[in-house]
Amino acid sequence: MSKLLWGGRIPRVKEDVVKFTSSIQNDQKLLKAVIGINQAHIIMLMEQKIIEGQEGVELLQALNKLKPNMKLDASLEDVHMFVEDKVIEICGPKVGGNLHIAKSRNDQVATAIRMELRENLISVMSSVVGLEEALIKLAEENIRTLFPGYTHMQLAQPVTFAHYLLSYVDCLGRDFQRLEEAYKRVNLCPMGAGALATSSFPINRERVAELLGFNGVLENSIDAVSSRDFVLETLAVLAITAGDISRLVEDLILWGSSDFGLIELPDDFCSTSSIMPQKKNPDVLEVIRARMSQVLGNFVTSAATLKALPSGYNLDFQEITPRLWESLEIVESSLGMLSKLVANLKLQMNALTKPQFSFLAATELANMLVRKYKVPFRSAHKIVGFIVRELISKGLTLKSVTAELLNKTANSFGFTLNVKDEDLQEATDLLKIVESHNVMGGPSPNEVDRMLKTRKEWILLAKSKLSKRKLEVEGAYEQLQSIIKSYLTSANSAPQALKSSKS
Repeated sequence: MSKLLWGGRIPRVKEDVVKFTSSIQNDQKLLKAVIGINQAHIIMLMEQKIIEGQEGVELLQALNKLKPNMKLDASLEDVHMFVEDKVIEICGPKVGGNLHIAKSRNDQVATAIRMELRENLISVMSSVVGLEEALIKLAEENIRTLFPGYTHMQLAQPVTFAHYLLSYVDCLGRDFQRLEEAYKRVNLCPMGAGALATSSFPINRERVAELLGFNGVLENSIDAVSSRDFVLETLAVLAITAGDISRLVEDLILWGSSDFGLIELPDDFCSTSSIMPQKKNPDVLEVIRARMSQVLGNFVTSAATLKALPSGYNLDFQEITPRLWESLEIVESSLGMLSKLVANLKLQMNALTKPQFSFLAATELANMLVRKYKVPFRSAHKIVGFIVRELISKGLTLKSVTAELLNKTANSFGFTLNVKDEDLQEATDLLKIVESHNVMGGPSPNEVDRMLKTRKEWILLAKSKLSKRKLEVEGAYEQLQSIIKSYLTSANSAPQALKSSKS
């Protein structure tokens, strides 16, 4: 425990207790944010005449000597005490002892997490877009490539590989939107809330929020320090994203297996067996699938931790922060790895020549009876279903169906038909079936091409938003450093031009 806190209410804390309750090992990520928070807070105190200009300059000079890559002192309980200890070491207790005027570790940690988190969210959103781009590029190459659609893991209807890939582009697009919504609620500033009741000093919370690049202030001071719903929301969105990633990974593992043989996974992302030389194991995909469970687990653990806490700050909060960072890192690295894998994915072009894939045409065969021969759909469904059962029992496929067999079966169900061979050929041609599904969102090449164009436009818009957000965060940091430099060179106070109109 920092000696700064000894000798008051608590005379001294045992070393093993400090080690047990310390968050210092997980605080390195927050050091840059904590330095920035202290800098912004001191500037505000100077502008509000709460501390003298010269004292503020000395504090800013001391903070300026601290670097984000400094190794934290493991004997201290957190990054906030590390910064305060260092400032007092440089300035002495008379000046350095005022670094903590009108703030608490409670509002500082909430602010620091939000500052680090918003940068992490930008990175994760960029990785989501990266995977979408890889999927879109592969889809553009396979607009007319037939691919089996499955329900209940059974052959269902024919689609195209592009149509399948676009399903995940759209899914990831919603993940992006959820991350974007979470970002808006993350980017609010708790500073000035103090321990829970703000301060009797005339502080300017809006000014600190502005200096740190936040979109606004998290107003109610109790809420500002005692809520971690922004962490839970982020973890929830990451858990949903992890579920989507896991489904895609599971598909790729199945489609790449020798039993399915639909795709060829790139060798660089696989391994072989130590004993079975024919094996090509999808190691990267399996590791991603497993790690997605960790993301879900982190959300559940955090939700359970937060569900019954009283209002106000509780040290339980520090136990969920490492889980947030872990989930962000897992999701971002997995998205990056998947983007590289997808870019090198190959389709087995002869996959749909397998006889069993002919059954993909069964629905359209029933539709043909409805459309051309006015058979009620439920009756058409039974007629075709009966034929499929008969063919399977004889080890045959839908390629063996004849007009004679169809007419005979229909007659047994009370329908006198004269189906032509050409009707049958058209209804069982998989490419023609796909082309006929030209409804909005369907697998026809025309519709897939339209969807691809709109998704590419959306990607450009998403990139523009991310670029703007990144510039806002970076611009705020640069502006803060510019103001500090101005104070340090002028020695007493910042030029009036640099002060906010909100001051």
